[in-house]
Amino acid sequence: MKIFIKTFGCRTNIYDSELLKSYITKANILVDDENSADIIVVNSCTVTNGADSDVRNYINRLNALNKKVILTGCGASSQGAKLLNHNKISGVFGASYKHKINDFLKNEKFFELGELDYKENEIIKGFERHSKGFIKIQEGCDFSCSYCIIPSVRGKARSLDERLILNQAQILIQNGFSELVLTGTNIGSYGKDNNSSLAKLLKKISTINGLKRVRLGSLEPSQIDKEFKEILNESWLERHLHIALQHTSQTMLSLMRRANKAWRDKELFYELSELGFALGTDYIVAHPGESDEIFDEAVSNFKKLPITHLHGFIFSPREGTRSALMLENSPKINGKIAKERLKILKNISDLNNFKFRSKKPKLQVLCEKLDNDGYYSGFDQFYNKIKIKSNQNLSKKWVEISEYEVEFSNNVAKL
Repeated sequence: MKIFIKTFGCRTNIYDSELLKSYITKANILVDDENSADIIVVNSCTVTNGADSDVRNYINRLNALNKKVILTGCGASSQGAKLLNHNKISGVFGASYKHKINDFLKNEKFFELGELDYKENEIIKGFERHSKGFIKIQEGCDFSCSYCIIPSVRGKARSLDERLILNQAQILIQNGFSELVLTGTNIGSYGKDNNSSLAKLLKKISTINGLKRVRLGSLEPSQIDKEFKEILNESWLERHLHIALQHTSQTMLSLMRRANKAWRDKELFYELSELGFALGTDYIVAHPGESDEIFDEAVSNFKKLPITHLHGFIFSPREGTRSALMLENSPKINGKIAKERLKILKNISDLNNFKFRSKKPKLQVLCEKLDNDGYYSGFDQFYNKIKIKSNQNLSKKWVEISEYEVEFSNNVAKL
């Protein structure tokens, strides 16, 4: 049978899809597109209603092509049963059952979610169509943010075995992946259950010969502790950190049951900015309780932060969460207003990013691929995109760039 694996969502899902591929036996053939496949395995995301909708729309397209569809990933828990009962898919399996994929490919009408406390112990040797190597270091999350469904589909935080992680890093570097991306549901919680820490793990990874750069998934402000700050000037650490604030009004942070405090966030971001870091964050607008006055306060605070990258969301009520229940006593914010609020924040961060890049520091870039416009694209140490015109083959190669043009959307260079 010909199998295609479709990935939605985050870097952790990219890793999980590659792990799924590694389990597929020779009795089946992996293909590069759904049109030539007999079976499509959908590795889903469920972080927002929009993510669920994207998955459903994709499955509907496959149904129109009379394809057999199997669902896995975070959406297996949140919408798998409904899709199965409506005959949209042939089966559902949870993340802990990835190793059973060959059996599932033969089955019809199955629903196997498995356990949420599983830990993986497999090694991935490489990633197709990626210049970077991804390493999952932990699973799950112990935070209880009022809007978030992820702990209920990924489970409690648990660290993967350190020896496994270091072995994985060694193999990926040997196979040409000199930039590693550490991923997980909440990577800053790594080590809380095995007498270690993210900083300790990073120091050990950094000793592997051939490593050039490490990128990190999202961190919580409280996870940038004294021990982590000790590695901030290491040459192998990216000069960009993504720190999830979710809001800049203390009132909203309290409603969201967030652990971070607005005034501490400000101090932390100033400190990191002084060290030369580009700083990204997640942000939710139009959450229940976000009045005009509170949003104005939040914008005022947001303007004071050196945020260069924004991953913004419009609030999406997830069934069973405290935030969804708040809608019973708090009117839903108009969609047009929500989009305007998100645009205000995006414009501020985009301008901050342009000003940051206009300082024109020397860039270390890992080129990814040649795009259709004839330019190579890649990302520098600040996680800013650059397009490079060159007659050389730069795919998956490192280049240092001193001279380039700063455009509003990205940098451009000629080599």
